Amino acid sequence: MDREFSARWRSAVVLKRDLFSTVERGRWRSESGEVDAVLRRIDGVPWFTRLIARHLFNREARALALAPAGIAPPLLYKGGQVLVRGFIGGVPLHVAEPKGDRTYFRSAKQVLRALHRAGICHNDLAKRQNWLRKLDGTAALTDFQLAAHFRRRNKLFRVLAYEDLRHLLKHKRTYVPEALTPRERKVLARKSLITRVWMASGKRVYYAITRGLFNFADREGAGLRFTREAPLIVERLKQHPQVRDAVIVAYPDRRVGTGLYAFVQGEADETELRQFLKDSHTPDAPERIQIVHTLPRRNDGAPRLDVLHLIAMNQLDLIEPLIDNERDRSTIADIVARRRNLRDRTAF
Repeated sequence: MDREFSARWRSAVVLKRDLFSTVERGRWRSESGEVDAVLRRIDGVPWFTRLIARHLFNREARALALAPAGIAPPLLYKGGQVLVRGFIGGVPLHVAEPKGDRTYFRSAKQVLRALHRAGICHNDLAKRQNWLRKLDGTAALTDFQLAAHFRRRNKLFRVLAYEDLRHLLKHKRTYVPEALTPRERKVLARKSLITRVWMASGKRVYYAITRGLFNFADREGAGLRFTREAPLIVERLKQHPQVRDAVIVAYPDRRVGTGLYAFVQGEADETELRQFLKDSHTPDAPERIQIVHTLPRRNDGAPRLDVLHLIAMNQLDLIEPLIDNERDRSTIADIVARRRNLRDRTAF
């Protein structure tokens, strides 16, 4: 690691760790003072993904350097194995869950148009974690590892831009289906030839390699353990007589890469719950189990996964803008005070 980077970067919390990079949040000392920033580093990737990691690293740096301000994080620094980008205050789409929020999706469409006017196609917008909902309710994009820049709007650019739009509309269909226009429904119904070929061949190979060979899944960045094991653990926890409800979220863990964090509403003891899971021969217990008096909930009664996810990841400064009443503020403050993941405390 070069001296300039070491002197200017101060890490606070790990956001993500996978086969291709580690992503951390921290502070970057710029000429005008310290600013919130995000670091992507590839110095710790395994040897068998090193070439791919380097390729993705360079693609992201180029895209961030050319992307319009306000819709993507600015590129602050690029070294041999580290890339520092600006921090956008907000939460990923799968955490924000903007149901019925037409304003967000109008903003998202404007963001996509601006990106395409700059000649950049993102190419990874099927993942909800790459869409951010900023604190003012508008959209932004992140994770440009697969992005491509075009000097001319050729046929390939138009096809990839179309697919960017189609993936945005899939998210819109999930959260505000009633707002889809007839033209947007036509876009959703028609995949490009490239996509049809990919789904018929390349996607199967991709899954065979990532899920079979590497035992790795990138659904919302959580991995196979979250998608396959967490539901079984939640189901078993709810069978305990002193558990009223349970929720599991994924978070970055230094030891295992992606850890599981269980928020359990009830009167049970953590040691008792771990033994209960062990005796029932369910998958390994979550790395963190926190007993809570009450889970924060939405108006429809569903747990506030957005807030719980941020607590598990120690991104505490992003929680306050999501709270709009004193009841939730009290409930969430109690959970924050008793949180179990203190390995990567944030300094914000």
